[in-house]
Amino acid sequence: MQPIIANRSAYRGRFAPSPTGPLHLGSLTAALGSWLMARHRGGDWLLRIEDLDPPRESPGVAHRQIQDLAAFGLVSDQPVAWQSARGELYAGALAGLIERDMAFECRCSRTDLAPTGGIHRRCVERPSGAQAAWRLRMPARTVGFEDAVRGRFEQDLGTEVGDVVLKRADGYWAYQLAVVVDDAHQGITDVVRGADLIDSTPRQIVLQQVLGYPTPGYAHLPVIRAASGLKLSKSLRSIALDPTDPLPGLRLAYGWLGQDSRELEGSANAAQALERALSAFLPERIPASDHFLRSE
Repeated sequence: MQPIIANRSAYRGRFAPSPTGPLHLGSLTAALGSWLMARHRGGDWLLRIEDLDPPRESPGVAHRQIQDLAAFGLVSDQPVAWQSARGELYAGALAGLIERDMAFECRCSRTDLAPTGGIHRRCVERPSGAQAAWRLRMPARTVGFEDAVRGRFEQDLGTEVGDVVLKRADGYWAYQLAVVVDDAHQGITDVVRGADLIDSTPRQIVLQQVLGYPTPGYAHLPVIRAASGLKLSKSLRSIALDPTDPLPGLRLAYGWLGQDSRELEGSANAAQALERALSAFLPERIPASDHFLRSE
């Protein structure tokens, strides 16, 4: 199964939120960073809604996210993609892996895997799970890549990751398979996202390799954290977005990306602020460490 986008010479980036809650300034920072990187390279910026986990999703949140991003001037260059409508693509990828004996059924529960810290290296003798998940046979080797922001990153997949879930026991598609399939089929050349996802990258590279997909470039942006160290979205006092007044949020997000937020002063609206942000944007100034708020 080949990606539907054959020409990968042009830059194409994306932002892919999950509709589990309203966007906050941490989300805006990731969205703005990915948009700036795409525009700086003269490329397209796509929006994808990762609505794969209905039990955790809130009704109407996805559409509100799209509207809020638009209020900040961040509009997808192509129709918004919804993962919930792409199940046939994921099923095709899984079927190919099963045919090549690279994916297997597994009924190991979290309790079964507790002795190994949740890492699946082999199925236990008597698994307790009522329903089977599908896992990738993860090679026991170290995989690394050069991150455009954080430099070299390596991970020992055998000891740190183990066999990755591709389809969950509850029947829902797993994030790791879906994101790899979607990035390939949308022709994403560069993945720009929060550094909280950097640990997922080596296993996604392996999936790309076994599925015959190209590996995009990666840049992991600083995560905005509360003073306690919690990711902003997990803080009880996450900074909410105000789409009716986008300029303060854009200035904050731009500054958190290591840029001079004074460049945006005097902007009349979000479109003008983004134009000024892009003209002064220097990717090399993006910090390679997370940003901690002084207080919660």
